[in-house]
Amino acid sequence: MTFTSTSPFSIGVDVGGTKVLGGVVDRKGNVIAQARRDTPRQGGAELTRTIADVALELMGAHDVGSIGVSAAGFVSSDRKTMLATPNIAGWNGVNLDAELEALIGLPIVMENDANAAAWGEAKFGAGMNEEHLMLLTIGTGIGGGIVVDGNLYRGAYGVAAEFGHLRVVPEGHLCGCGARGCFEQYASGNALLRHAREAISASPEMARNLLSRGDGTVEAMTGKHITEAARDGDSVALAAFNTTSQWLGAGIASLSAILDPACVIIGGGVIDAGEILLTPTRAAVERYMPFAGKHPSPKIIAAKLGNLAGLVGAADLSRN
Repeated sequence: MTFTSTSPFSIGVDVGGTKVLGGVVDRKGNVIAQARRDTPRQGGAELTRTIADVALELMGAHDVGSIGVSAAGFVSSDRKTMLATPNIAGWNGVNLDAELEALIGLPIVMENDANAAAWGEAKFGAGMNEEHLMLLTIGTGIGGGIVVDGNLYRGAYGVAAEFGHLRVVPEGHLCGCGARGCFEQYASGNALLRHAREAISASPEMARNLLSRGDGTVEAMTGKHITEAARDGDSVALAAFNTTSQWLGAGIASLSAILDPACVIIGGGVIDAGEILLTPTRAAVERYMPFAGKHPSPKIIAAKLGNLAGLVGAADLSRN
């Protein structure tokens, strides 16, 4: 089979902590076929081979012209090399473009997963028709992406928009990046769990309903339990979301003073809570915005593409 750049299809492969998900994507952002593999724990060459297997499976049934790969980590400015991958073993400094091209037979475009998701949402999701936007992915940590004048902003070295590591509390909680007081330590999914545990410690009697959704222990509590309890009006769960939203809104306000986006899209696992998260976040943005009442506030909206955002974004970026 001959693969040419005139094909209407491209492949996006999103590398996550548990799965490698690939999809054939048309020029309108529709995913017409998918393939997946479990993410090998050893990373390195085995993970590279797994990405190739996913792509080759999809290429066996579809004529594609380009391939994009999204993964967490720092990607070089030429989109060929993984400079640093804190959660993937054996990938630091690896030229994945060369290694994957040797296995697949097509050039590869690499992109940071949050950047790819931002582009996917900008082109085909919640950010369509927006020329200036930010995406914050709220999960275990906080990832970010920026679109300026309709273009993905990557910075001088390809590692812009690491919003999660904006320092918001001097000498605050220790972050996995090695610094203290990072934004993601206060406004991420892990932070939501911390805020809930602190609320439980302060009012253990009020926490019975929340804890009953797991095995009754704080250790077994998950973000899903907190979201379900909040939907049912549980005061402890709602307090945890409110605290998270205050930090999130304050961070967005500060970022808005620098980037001045028209739209901020919230994605990641925590957005499953919907307006439970978004409504107090919008109020917090208004409250903490510098020059309040004079500086326009961006729209704060939920992402639309879900787990496919990175895949779709990477596929589209590979065409450029």
